[in-house]
Amino acid sequence: EVQLVESGGGLVQPGGSLRLSCAASGFTFDDYAMSWVRQAPTKERELVASITDINDAITNYADSVKGRFTISRDNAKNTVYLQMNTLKPEDTAVYYCNVYKYWGQGTQVSVSS
Repeated sequence: EVQLVESGGGLVQPGGSLRLSCAASGFTFDDYAMSWVRQAPTKERELVASITDINDAITNYADSVKGRFTISRDNAKNTVYLQMNTLKPEDTAVYYCNVYKYWGQGTQVSVSS
């Protein structure tokens, strides 16, 4: 059974940082690209960042987060991370970890003063 468990969300002031983690199990982690997707209230889901499998580890980012967010993976720990710096109020959303057709439960990120 595929499981994706996100953690690390919370409330932070504008300009602050958070690091999200997604612990994966139930599949061969090394072989799959991983993504972070977010959904803000009344908005559609947005692909924030993705990283390809262990062979290339190529990263891609939404224009809205380029230069501020960094996705990485630790294949020894079956975990993917999203380091979020210089957070803005518009980054407020539920952040989901995604692999293939599977989703985590999401973690809330709120950016507010």
